[in-house]
Amino acid sequence: MSEPSGPPTGGATPAGPLAGIRVIELGQVIAGPFCGQLLGDLGADVIKVEPPGTGDVLRQWGGGDAPGGSVWWQVAGRNKRSVTIDLRQKEGQSLVRELATQADILIENFRPGTLERWGLGWETLHAANPGLIVVRVSGYGQTGPFAPLPGYAAVGEAMGGLRSLVGYPDRPPVRVGVSLGDSLAGMFAALGALAALESRRSTGQGQVVDSSIYESVLGITESLVADWSALGVRRERTGPILPKIAPSNVYPAADGDVIVAANQDSVFVRLCAAMGRPELADDPRFRDHRARGEHQAELDSLVGEWTAGLPADELLKLLRDAAVPSGLLYGPDDMLADEHYRSRESIVEVDTDGYGTVAMQGVFPRMSSTPGRVRWPGRSLGADTDEVLRDVLHLPPETVSRLRDAGVI
Repeated sequence: MSEPSGPPTGGATPAGPLAGIRVIELGQVIAGPFCGQLLGDLGADVIKVEPPGTGDVLRQWGGGDAPGGSVWWQVAGRNKRSVTIDLRQKEGQSLVRELATQADILIENFRPGTLERWGLGWETLHAANPGLIVVRVSGYGQTGPFAPLPGYAAVGEAMGGLRSLVGYPDRPPVRVGVSLGDSLAGMFAALGALAALESRRSTGQGQVVDSSIYESVLGITESLVADWSALGVRRERTGPILPKIAPSNVYPAADGDVIVAANQDSVFVRLCAAMGRPELADDPRFRDHRARGEHQAELDSLVGEWTAGLPADELLKLLRDAAVPSGLLYGPDDMLADEHYRSRESIVEVDTDGYGTVAMQGVFPRMSSTPGRVRWPGRSLGADTDEVLRDVLHLPPETVSRLRDAGVI
């Protein structure tokens, strides 16, 4: 399925539940821009402001060297209009202030205090547009002793408790293979923006959404802090398992690895039947959740001995026929070949400039009445500057030309 890739004209194509919402996106790389990507996927008109000449550094990340930017940029910049404005020049700051008066949401992920130095702080923007929602994404938040420090995903993941949990206990911590802290901060920022929009319906007033990387990571750590507070239990790195949750692990098949998650009592009964060992469900070592947790290593060994004797496809058929949660460890090639992915169009194909048709993840979650979609991929740097300055700020052509000659845009 090929999604439209042509440039937007006259604002965002009506699509998705956020159609009619205008977003100004400042900042670079992942955390703030991922918030903008999520809002754009759901139909918002996202105007991305980038430095003239260089643009968002994410245009240079990853593979590919097409004039419009890297392959990564085709995903991160999708559904956004690209406008180049130099925020270090007074006239550039003035242009962004004017854009903010025509917007519902402004996203930024600069170090705290940067917007204030540019005359774009909350008080200034709120005075000019009381309904504006300012989404501020940073490493440590807008307050507290660490607020002024630069914050990247790696540090936020460590401070938020995630890095100490990922890996094996006898080796140093490892990272997840994506910038999870940045993406989580962007997701929490988008959630906050939507909540602030709903609040504005009754109050008429915007507010500041303060999304930090470390707190976004902390927010998904389940009972990590509560376990320590209530029980004095410190969670540690445990490799592919969760302690006392069994059987749930990566197990060897005859020709690869499979994931089996059968820790719930009723599911474990079904697993035992599929293994041809129904008596294990009544074994005192395994008959309830707590017992299985106490004998986790022993149980994993039994399950692994069984799985190792079967090819992965045969094993998965047995497990799925028995309604036991199971699956393979997918890479992108597996995703593109998978019938479930295809049936739900979880991956869409988008026409791009420089890369032809590119497959990328679709828009999630799915909305039954007002679905979002990928309307176009990442745009060339500054492709929409003239259109936005003309249609949103109503600047005459001679003013736009002067600004470009002065290096402001």
